[in-house]
Amino acid sequence: MSWTLTPDLIPNLARGAAVLGTGGGGDPYIGGLLAQQALATHGPVTVVSLAELPEDAVVLTVAMMGAPTVMVEKLPSLDEVIAPVQALGTYLGRPVTHVACAEVGGVNSTIPVAAAAALGLPLVDADGMGRAFPELQMVLPTLYGVTASPLAFADEKGNVGVLQTVDNTWTERIARVAAVEMGCSIMISGFAMSGGTAREALVPDSLSTCLRIGSGIEQARAEKSDAVVRTVELLGGREFFAGKVVDVERGTTSGFARGRARIENVSSTLTLSFQNEHLMAECDGDVLVTTPDLIIVLDHDSGEPITTEGLRYGQRVRVIAAPSDPRWHSADALAMVGPGYFGYDIPSHRFDGTLDSVAGETAAHETAAVLA
Repeated sequence: MSWTLTPDLIPNLARGAAVLGTGGGGDPYIGGLLAQQALATHGPVTVVSLAELPEDAVVLTVAMMGAPTVMVEKLPSLDEVIAPVQALGTYLGRPVTHVACAEVGGVNSTIPVAAAAALGLPLVDADGMGRAFPELQMVLPTLYGVTASPLAFADEKGNVGVLQTVDNTWTERIARVAAVEMGCSIMISGFAMSGGTAREALVPDSLSTCLRIGSGIEQARAEKSDAVVRTVELLGGREFFAGKVVDVERGTTSGFARGRARIENVSSTLTLSFQNEHLMAECDGDVLVTTPDLIIVLDHDSGEPITTEGLRYGQRVRVIAAPSDPRWHSADALAMVGPGYFGYDIPSHRFDGTLDSVAGETAAHETAAVLA
């Protein structure tokens, strides 16, 4: 069933995407502003389900590639967003019929909205991950043999290029170098798919899910109920830690925001390791949750999602885990996005819904005591 995306829906879409982005995917506020500007200028966007895609559709993903930290000073423009789509359409020699999200996290849920509005194209209610991951090849279409290239890229200066590579890992390696040289962030378009391939390879109803999460947080606050609990219920997840951020180590290297954050309460210390997105949660030396499942940091009181670049000393936060798309737990998928790929010599700790709270049922009360 198709639906219409209007400017008033963008804040909740961006909020929900920031939750699913597991700390990465770029600043949802900046992406939301760009999407609202595009919708106000060019009109609303029609969002179509995977089931509605014609077999001969030409679906392209649109995304920002690079370190989300640089978006604070390097704002994308609408021209930069549409340039790679136009370049890739010319390269393919076929008209692009639909735009899709490569990932549903953060800014990369709203950048495609801006592209669809400016180009007058429908947007697919789906994405390639069901969350966010730091590298270009880390999408479910890779597991289905969909090639990232030809991949078009563009920067704010007007530089545009198209890559043709031997596989998706090489696309990531070469495009990452280009991103670093072009200011640590670029706009990209690739993973050309037919309607049939998109139905098989993408995660369905991603944008609808974002809206449900974002509006759920907003509604919970209006009702003066617990927004974090509402989010946990919507995700089928579990809250497992609450505390205060006491240390953040973060640096932008090789086109990624990498680092660690320590969160403490009166009884325990949680360490989050991230590369754009949160990849591992450890408590007092015990690994609790790892990629590919979702590790999400929310503001203790408001339930607003906090990105890795937004983590600051003194913040009161609650941390939740949620299951990823089941396909991410296949052997091939874990080789691409599991802990071992990121250099952690541990097996994947799959979230099964039974994760115990580190501080038990009194986690929130212990946090309040720490902060008193």
